[in-house]
Amino acid sequence: MCMRLRQQRRGVSPCMTGLVLRGALRSARGGSRRGNHSTTATTIPATTSGLGKHLDSAAQTELDARLEAVVGEFHAPVRFAIAYGSGVFRQKGYKPTAVGSKEAPMVDFLFGVTHPDHWHSLNIRQNRHHYSSLAYFGSKVVSNVQEKMGAGLYFNPDVHVAGLRIKYGVVSMDRLIRDLHDWETLYLAGRLQKPVKVLRTDARVTLANRRNLRASVRAALLLLPSEFSEEELFCAIAGDFRMKMGENPHKVFNIVYSQMDSFRELYKPIIEDLPNVNYVSESQLVQDLDARLRSQAVQKLPKHLHNKMYQYHQAALLRSGDAAASLAEIVRWPAIAQSLKGILTAGFSRALIYAKNKLKKSFAARPPAQTNK
Repeated sequence: MCMRLRQQRRGVSPCMTGLVLRGALRSARGGSRRGNHSTTATTIPATTSGLGKHLDSAAQTELDARLEAVVGEFHAPVRFAIAYGSGVFRQKGYKPTAVGSKEAPMVDFLFGVTHPDHWHSLNIRQNRHHYSSLAYFGSKVVSNVQEKMGAGLYFNPDVHVAGLRIKYGVVSMDRLIRDLHDWETLYLAGRLQKPVKVLRTDARVTLANRRNLRASVRAALLLLPSEFSEEELFCAIAGDFRMKMGENPHKVFNIVYSQMDSFRELYKPIIEDLPNVNYVSESQLVQDLDARLRSQAVQKLPKHLHNKMYQYHQAALLRSGDAAASLAEIVRWPAIAQSLKGILTAGFSRALIYAKNKLKKSFAARPPAQTNK
């Protein structure tokens, strides 16, 4: 499994190393109603392979239709939309449940919008019950909370739309593009480094995410040894600081193991195009740890991470062990602030129920089985 090789070598798993990396990157921060319609894109995480592996065609068709119906229910214009998480992609360790059943997990959505203030104004008129008491102060206050706190998102959790229990986050298109390009917080860029279901696509997001995916491989390689597996690489990419805050402790491995085909589809072309890493077998890789090549990789990292690494002495960070130790010390404020903001935006009672369900899933999660991949 993901942790096996690194535990033997260093006593540190790449999944946990990914958490360290994500925390470091987060600290580096200083349309028409339907839009273009697409469910697959080569530079946005592919969705059909990861989904089809777990659902028969009839169930997949039903889920696709229901996800589309959710976006269509919103009168305010959505430029970019994705669905993600265990409600869309079944994860190893959880019992399968029927779409829309009471036992089914909440489905997560992310909506990119052009003007958050205007969007919330329209949405409050249509869906006042989605919001906490914060909406009484008007859309301007709601959009200010979205833009000025945390990672630039406003979440409405645990609401029912088109027969599904969902959580949806709203982000401005400009903020989304900036995070994909510069990794201001990695909250958004990190989400698009994993498989998602694209429901509304946008050309600017597609272009920015090409850079995001390539940068995620470069950053993960800085934390891996000379020899490693695909699982280790994908775990380093998929690791997330929120795994330490009430999430299923096996979640990173479950995501990677259950969606290996989707991760390969995303990252294999990028891996094959990089000069310092090569496949030596179907799932094993080697990288050249030459300091010159690693220095070049650092130079090509997104702006905020690159600047942060210089603050922590670039020469030391060229060695993966030192990188993991140094990056662990960096404050993870954007993710923490975004989580705390949920109490304000969702309301205390709804936030408490959401946190309770997260902890329940964490305690009920089954540990991943060993794999020989």
